[in-house]
Amino acid sequence: MGWPVFVRWVIKARILTIAGSDSGGGAGIQADLKVITLLGGYGSSVVTALTAQNTLGVQDILDVSSDFVQKQMAAVLSDIGADAVKTGMLARGEIISQVARELKKYRLKKLVVDPVMVSQSGHPLLQDEAVETLVQDLFPLGGLVTPNLSEASRLVGFPIANPAAMKRAARRIKERTGGAVLIKGGHLEGPALDLFFDGQHLEEITAPRIPTPHTHGTGCTYSAAIATFWGQGKSLPEAVREGKNFVQQAIRAARPLGRGHGPTDPYGWIETALERYPVLTALDRAAVRLKEAAIGGLIPEVQTNFGYALPYAATPLEVAAFPGRLVRLGEGIAVLGFPAFGASRHVARIILTVMQFHPEYRSAMNIRFEEGWLKAARRLGFRLGGFDRREEPPRVKLREGSSLSWGVGRVLEKMRQVPDLIFDRGDVGKEPMIRVLGRDPQEVTDKIMILKKGLL
Repeated sequence: MGWPVFVRWVIKARILTIAGSDSGGGAGIQADLKVITLLGGYGSSVVTALTAQNTLGVQDILDVSSDFVQKQMAAVLSDIGADAVKTGMLARGEIISQVARELKKYRLKKLVVDPVMVSQSGHPLLQDEAVETLVQDLFPLGGLVTPNLSEASRLVGFPIANPAAMKRAARRIKERTGGAVLIKGGHLEGPALDLFFDGQHLEEITAPRIPTPHTHGTGCTYSAAIATFWGQGKSLPEAVREGKNFVQQAIRAARPLGRGHGPTDPYGWIETALERYPVLTALDRAAVRLKEAAIGGLIPEVQTNFGYALPYAATPLEVAAFPGRLVRLGEGIAVLGFPAFGASRHVARIILTVMQFHPEYRSAMNIRFEEGWLKAARRLGFRLGGFDRREEPPRVKLREGSSLSWGVGRVLEKMRQVPDLIFDRGDVGKEPMIRVLGRDPQEVTDKIMILKKGLL
């Protein structure tokens, strides 16, 4: 008889969400529980209302009585407890008051209040008379209040159309809360800007704007992520920053679902994390193939680099390449190190620009330019796209690192398909170059092998 196996149960952070049910699964309780689970928390829920909704909007709402909301809270908190709580759609004043009483009773301090007032499609989710109840009863208990621009404007009584107005509104809302304020400026022009204010420090949290209509559930995803990170022991400012990164990944991963505004995909964060090692491994394997193929003749004067991006990558830090580049060594190449994320901004700009048009194309490598090679590539059936650096606008030339994005973007705007090669004939101080594009390093390497063979 073998030794007994003892399994120790590791208690996860317990996160309670108090919100409405979204039958379409993109927001509310359903979105919150997905986020909490994906981030390693244990999610429990209190349902405040049932909604009949989908990607086209909210068709109807069925209220839950405030007494039953109280019974749900008591059942969860008296037994399971909570390390952090977040609220979403609370619907009516009596529910808000009941929630506030229960939170006081159980002395819960890590509370994220998402003051959900109107659905993305414009359907009211909070009665007008309940807004003041929200401010009076729940805001003083909140460790963090997270209004969007529309909600913040309603709370302070003036329109918020720029960062300066966001700062005034944050200070005004902070006067009525027991904790910090996060105003979400997603509807302003420019980068996605949020403003965090804890009473002493104002912090602007920015991220690249993601051009997509599929943002249903963004606020719920964001606040649930913050509550989970906070409940897991991160400081509140750190939880907010991590939450911003999480929701950005969820928006990038969003895909069309239904006939309206599709939901964010919180699994994007996990998918990106899981892909880091495979991305590095795929690049390393491709470099080994290129070393064995003796491609030294394809290496330009400035040497070359080979990159591969994570799914939904948006910054050079999410694109892996080779530190020190791939250098010519006789008829072959030398690889100076294992691939790493953020190792080449040059190749990263190419890949990130391509991904804006075709997200599945995540790999690229630059090789030496020869007119004869373009002829050979056409003969081999490759699709070619080129740009002329002499046509580059002066404002682009003055902005460091913008030339490649401009040139590659110009090619992709003209072509319906992704070209196999993008070339330019150079300019003053700029070596002419060919870039080989592919979905992954294997595809890029295959194209280089075919091109090399065709040049023999």
